[in-house]
Amino acid sequence: MPALINPSILSADFANLERDLHAISTADAAHVDVMDYHFVPNLTLGLPVFERLVEVSPVPVDGHLMIADPDRWAPAYAEAGAASVTFHAEAAQAPVRLARELRRLGARAGVALRPATPVEPYLDLLAEVDMILVMTVEPGFGGQSFIDGTLPKIRRARAAISEQDLDVHIQVDGGVSRDTIERAADAGANVFVAGSAVYGADDVPAEIETLRDLASRHVH
Repeated sequence: MPALINPSILSADFANLERDLHAISTADAAHVDVMDYHFVPNLTLGLPVFERLVEVSPVPVDGHLMIADPDRWAPAYAEAGAASVTFHAEAAQAPVRLARELRRLGARAGVALRPATPVEPYLDLLAEVDMILVMTVEPGFGGQSFIDGTLPKIRRARAAISEQDLDVHIQVDGGVSRDTIERAADAGANVFVAGSAVYGADDVPAEIETLRDLASRHVH
């Protein structure tokens, strides 16, 4: 699998989101975090802003819904044109049904797990999703340090995906930088969400390429 870099606009300038989306035009997708102040203790943006970002983004939009009741709300983000929509396992009532609905609407379906959520209950459902997002920090805030204790979870997920011969991506989100991306890739991740590491760089396109190159050496 290729190494994919999805910069998180959580670290962008919210007063200049269109400008900062174009700054990452060499990335594989733009990672857009939707937080509702219920599932996580933070509030970012909702469907109208998300839909507008899809319209102006030069790259596909990777929606990460850190929201309560995704069974009700997530399909609208697929209808808004997201290339992928990831919901949290901890918040979904019927994850398989929701994943199937997202796929029916034309989006790739992802399921996200908080650092302390075990992956084992979802290994038999891998064929129903296109991506597993292993949170490598607690969801809700940017700029946190990478939790190395999530690496064994990534390895177990990758082993199960390989055993079942599935085309399922493993995404990591939180604390991804030059210092951590190789460890995550070696564990089995192939999609990397980097926020402050990208938007805090002096040369954003060069940083994207550096991260992609570092990960590519270790991706399974």
